[in-house]
Order: sequence, then structure tokens, then C-alpha cells
Amino acid sequence: MKHFFNRRETIVTEALDGLLLTSSPGRLARLDSFPEIKVILRADWDRSKVAIISGGGAGHEPSHAGFVGKGMLTAAVSGEIFASPSVDAVLTAIRAVTGPKGALLIVKNYTGDRLNFGLAAERARAEGFAVEMVIVADDIAIPGINQPRGVAGTLFVHKIAGFHAESGADLKTVATQAAAAARDIISLGMSLSTCSVPGQAHEDRMGADEGELGLGIHGEPGVERIALQPVADLVATMSERLAARIDGAGDYGLLINNLGAVPPLEMGVIANAVLSSSLARRVRLIVGPAPMMTALNMNGFSLSLIRLDATREAALKAAVEPHAWAPVVERHEITVIPAPASTSALAEVTSVSDHSGNRQLLTAVCEHLISLERELNHLDSRVGDGDTGSTMATGARSILSRIDALPLNDPGATMATIGEVLSTSMGGSSGVLLSIFFTAASKAMAEKADLAAALLAGLDRMTFYGGAAVGDRTMVDALAPALAALRSGGVAAAANAAAAGAESTKAMRRARAGRASYIGEKDLEGVPDPGAVAVAGVFEVAARLT
Repeated sequence: MKHFFNRRETIVTEALDGLLLTSSPGRLARLDSFPEIKVILRADWDRSKVAIISGGGAGHEPSHAGFVGKGMLTAAVSGEIFASPSVDAVLTAIRAVTGPKGALLIVKNYTGDRLNFGLAAERARAEGFAVEMVIVADDIAIPGINQPRGVAGTLFVHKIAGFHAESGADLKTVATQAAAAARDIISLGMSLSTCSVPGQAHEDRMGADEGELGLGIHGEPGVERIALQPVADLVATMSERLAARIDGAGDYGLLINNLGAVPPLEMGVIANAVLSSSLARRVRLIVGPAPMMTALNMNGFSLSLIRLDATREAALKAAVEPHAWAPVVERHEITVIPAPASTSALAEVTSVSDHSGNRQLLTAVCEHLISLERELNHLDSRVGDGDTGSTMATGARSILSRIDALPLNDPGATMATIGEVLSTSMGGSSGVLLSIFFTAASKAMAEKADLAAALLAGLDRMTFYGGAAVGDRTMVDALAPALAALRSGGVAAAANAAAAGAESTKAMRRARAGRASYIGEKDLEGVPDPGAVAVAGVFEVAARLT
């Protein structure tokens, strides 16, 4: 798997410097101990309050440095990718930010983090610093394990501890609130792929039709493989296991965490599934969906729940400086606002007249376009994606199916209705362009009863929005000369001009619009533009019946 980096040895320090360079001036800083000791801290910190310190291996961005700022962490200590920071690094952070009120270390329950942060805490105490440590073990993936892992639920502890510290609470209060919160958090994750570490060979252990449930945030295997299923079913499984670990009373806060590589579109689907599941009735506050505690580029997500009380709710809702924290929202129903009443041409038709001449012309034109379906598709297969004939035929069939509802005695109203029909049934860019053409022509016709002038007005709007002009190898090459001839010489002249325009596209070896613009000159030579051929056919039928 490919990655963007310079050297594996410098990827973490360069990433942290990137964070500092893109943060507001005066908000964040780093100690001058790079690269061996990587500590990001608040630039405005005056040591007057309890310091909140966390950290761990890199690869979980925006955790942990992304949560340094007023209201959350005072400092973050980073190791290399998925490697705990050293004892010296943690001790250096403690010395840098701890004042008279002391410091709280928030540690995820991994052996390296526990030992390195723990020894640093003991050494700091020996130096006279007041230091407490809270260990977060929120993962419920492995039943009955003595030491559950610390995963994304750790962010709840960051937020709650940061809130109390910012409020001026003493170290005992901050540590007590953080420890109580940690005991009331549960998390569970799942993924469809393993993560890839920059600079290391990657081999995905999962099959194409399976995922892993209960995996950690360092690429370690999940507790079990599960078959790939619709999101609603995957979420239902996770919800059942989470629900089994909460009691029958009280509300919860929910964190929907992107483990790194799930697109926002899919995270929205996941969020909808979670908030439509049986678990949703217990949820009061929602954080995310957002990438907050990632596992590099893991294609997965995790759900974390924390039991709420009034104090925790206030803490989670409080505004903070770090942008990586997604603001909390209260669970709510979707607001639905009535759409405006339709003002479309179809809705405005109140009476229908059978104008036999117009009906005959429109029917003949549509039937001719339908008959050209195979020919136009063949031409388009050589210069485009092979569907011009089908697109034109679909539009023609839609008009024929509604012909009894058309106000055929009123050309302007008829064009407006055709524009509406094509916009909803024809599809493709040609459907939109022709809808614009007929809609604009209808408006011009309402202002002045001059059919040729109205059609030219429609062409003007169509070329304005579409961007094509004569010579660009599109339907405009037939339509523009045809309408100019119609205004000065009548329908027969228009038909001749349209045919000549369509023929001229054979010699155009470069297209400047549409899919043909991606085709080489040799492939275009001698092949007429299918849209122009369709336009020429319409005028040919009109000339024959007029």
C-alpha cells in the first residue's frame, strides 16, 4: 500500500510540525527536545491549574496532539508509530507543564504506556511533583479479560478531565472525576481491512467478503471474523454487545469514531444505522462521526458509550479550543420541512387541447428519434460512451407517453412542459441541456410570440450553461445553423442547415466538449457527432411535415 512520507524515521516529527504550522499562532508549541522527545503543549500555559497530560504511540491522529488546547489536554507525549513514548519523554512533559496544583496522566491500558507513564509518574513524585494517573480500559471485545485495552473512549476522559481542570478544580477532584468516567465507558470496534504502516510491507489478513469485530487500534487482529453484511446488520451486532454491558437505567453519550479510512459518505450511513438501532434509545449526546482516535488508514469504525450524569453532560458540552474535538449534539429526530408547491409546467396545465398539426409533428419527431436509437448508439460508441441513442429515445418515449396532457395549442406552454419532462426522464447531460433549451425558449415565447426568436433564446441559454459553441463537435453544430436558417428562410432551410452542420462534424478531429473531448483525433475522423445527427433528423421530419 502506498503512503505519502519522506523517511520513516522522520514521519512523526514532520507530522507534528505540520500540526503546529497549521494551528493558530500562539496556541500550540513543542519542546526543543525533538526528535528524541516529542512533546506538544499549550503555548499559553501558565501552570496555574492542574495539567492534563496524555499520549502514546503515533498513528492515532488527531490523537493525541490534536486534543491539546484550552479545555482538554495541556500536553501530549508522542512515541513512534504504535510505540509508547519513553519514560524520559513523559517525565520531560511533566516537568514542562506541572505547577503547584499538580498533573493528571491519562493512559490507555497497554503495557508499554502503563509502565512508561507509571515510572515517569513515580520519578516525578520523587522530584516533588504532585502527579496522579488514570488508566482507561474501555474495550469490551474480549469477555472476561483482566486487562481490557484502552481505545477511543479515552477521549471522553480527556474531555471530562480537561473540563474540571479548566474550571479550577484541585488534582484530587480532577483525578476522581476522570477515574469514575473511565469506569463508565465501553467501546467496540470493527473493520473491513487492517491498517498499513508506512515503510512496512502490508498484507491484509481479511478476505474480500469478511471483516473483523473487536479489533484494537494498533492493527492487532479482531476477536472474530464476520461475514460482510449490510451496515444495519453489522451495527445491530455491535449494539447488542454494547447494550449487554449497560444497565437498565440512565442516558449515555455516544462517540462514533472513524478508525481512519472510512469515507464521510459511509460514516454517515453508519451514524444513521447506529441512531436507528435499539441502542439509540439510551443515547442522549452524540460526538461524531469523526476521525478522532484512528489506527492509521484502517477501514473501520468504533462506538464508545459513557454513562451520563449532570456533571459529565456539562463537561462534554463545554466548548474547547482543539478543533479535533467534534462538538457534542443532543440526539434528536430529523426535521422535515414541506417542499414548496410545484410550479412546474406540468402542474400548471389545467386544460388540454388536441391541436392536430402540432400533435402530428411532435409524434413524428419522437418516433423518428426512437427509430434512430441503434444508429446513434453505434455512432456514440465510437466517440463517446455509446448511449446517445438510448438517451434520446428515452426522452422521446417520455414525451409520447404524456402527449395527451400537453397544451398543444400553446407552443410556449408545450415547450415548458417538454422541458419539465426531459429534466426528469431523459438523464445524462443531453437531457439537462435540452431541458434548459426548451425551458428558456418557453420563457422567451411568453414575452414575445416569435417561435424562431424563442428557440434562439433557448440556444443561447443552453450554450451558456453547457459551454459548447459551433465547432466544438456537439449538437450545437447542427442546432445553431438550423435555428439561424429557420428565422430567415423557414423550416426547409433549417433542415438543410442542420444536415450540413451534422455533416461538418465528420471533419472535426478534435472535440472541445462532452465525452468525445477525451477521444483521439484518429478515432474522431469521419464519424459525425451523434447529437448533431439527432438534431438534423428532427429538422428533416419537421420539413417533411410542414
